[in-house]
Amino acid sequence: MRKILIVDDEVNIGLLLSKFLTRNNFSVSTATSGVSALEYLAKETYDLVLCDYRLEDTDGKEMLIKIKERSPGTGVIIITGYSDIKLAVELIKLGAYDYITKPLYPDEILNTINKAIETQIALNAHQSEVISDSPKQKVKQGYMQADDFVAGQSPASRELLKQIQLVAPTTYSVILTGESGTGKESVAKSIHLNSPRRDNPFVAMDCGSLTKELAGSEFFGHEKGSFTGALYTKIGHFEMANGGTLFLDEVGNLSYEIQAALLRTVQERKIKRIGSTKEIDLDVRIIVATNENLGHAIQKGKFREDLYHRFNEFSIDLPPLRFRGKDIMIFANTFLNGANQELNRNVQTFSEEVIECFLTYNWPGNVRELKNVVRRATLLTESQEIQLKALPLEISTYAKASAIENSIVRSEKPRDLKNAAMEAEYDTILSVLREVNFNKTKAAKILNIDRKTLYNKMRAINLDT
Repeated sequence: MRKILIVDDEVNIGLLLSKFLTRNNFSVSTATSGVSALEYLAKETYDLVLCDYRLEDTDGKEMLIKIKERSPGTGVIIITGYSDIKLAVELIKLGAYDYITKPLYPDEILNTINKAIETQIALNAHQSEVISDSPKQKVKQGYMQADDFVAGQSPASRELLKQIQLVAPTTYSVILTGESGTGKESVAKSIHLNSPRRDNPFVAMDCGSLTKELAGSEFFGHEKGSFTGALYTKIGHFEMANGGTLFLDEVGNLSYEIQAALLRTVQERKIKRIGSTKEIDLDVRIIVATNENLGHAIQKGKFREDLYHRFNEFSIDLPPLRFRGKDIMIFANTFLNGANQELNRNVQTFSEEVIECFLTYNWPGNVRELKNVVRRATLLTESQEIQLKALPLEISTYAKASAIENSIVRSEKPRDLKNAAMEAEYDTILSVLREVNFNKTKAAKILNIDRKTLYNKMRAINLDT
């Protein structure tokens, strides 16, 4: 469980934040002064400090310097009711992960906290490698990877790692393509961590969740009072990432108008916050990700060709999990270790039947789906070995369905109509079940039969587990 220290002399705010973060599985301590906060830090190690800028006995800048001196491995986020862009930039240069203004919005603060902790973990890992006494270890560990990146051994995984190492030291913009769940953000973080920008911010932005109205403010920021609802000055993602890397996920979902604004920003390397006349110089590396073919989007008029070529200085295609062979079990074991730590379990391994299922299943949700399946199975397992019954139905029956389907394909053509009709029926049932990931209610609806009839037919072909 990650530990967070809240430092705020307003008791009610500290209490509200503490309750909210505790509900989200953090271990939380609260301090109402700089002195008491430093006492906490002397006794315990924290993953993150949330510190109000204005305290009765000190200020956020002084606290940031002292925290980084005493506990350099602890991330810091400064919170304030007053927006000051110059101060925000100064604090980030001093080592703060972010500078955010009140009022605090639950989803926004939780997302910022999670990303701050991830970034600090990666930076701590880098520092451990740098101070290693063994020259051989330095060479071996010269490559840094994101905390959630798993390096496999298959040809596809080795090629992916080779491309990351090749492009990381450059200033190139990168397009990451691949199916949903293949780990595009992890690759982007790994590129950042192996670049000269590694000590500067890595800022991730989900373009798929942006509305047309909010996109400009999220990208470029806005001044207080610049439009209805602009109650405070907001720093945009470009400005937050200045000096570092900006990762734009699902960039193909952006509106054509926002694409035009992005093109100007990428070309001119300057931005203006909404409502401001002042230009801000940018030094940002851009990495974008998409699970769709941008070439097709260009042909349909949904994506600007000139913006595509600005982004496409280098491209990496992430292989789907089903193409990574026995790497699947490397990923699975890594996720099992993580789930054991998260759930305080001691599950050691997977049964042979589970391994067979994992290697046979086609993983439409890729690495993300595998991670969720392993976490769920670890939660359901009370012994030291994950059994077939702990897996979702669509996975545990997939290998069996494939075997039956293959036997139907390989079998000689039936010579009587009754057997021919039965095999055609089985083929149709299997096809529909796989199409809906073995959701029996959906399958029965598509097949135009009731659930009981479907269960009986599945039992007849030994698919009722």
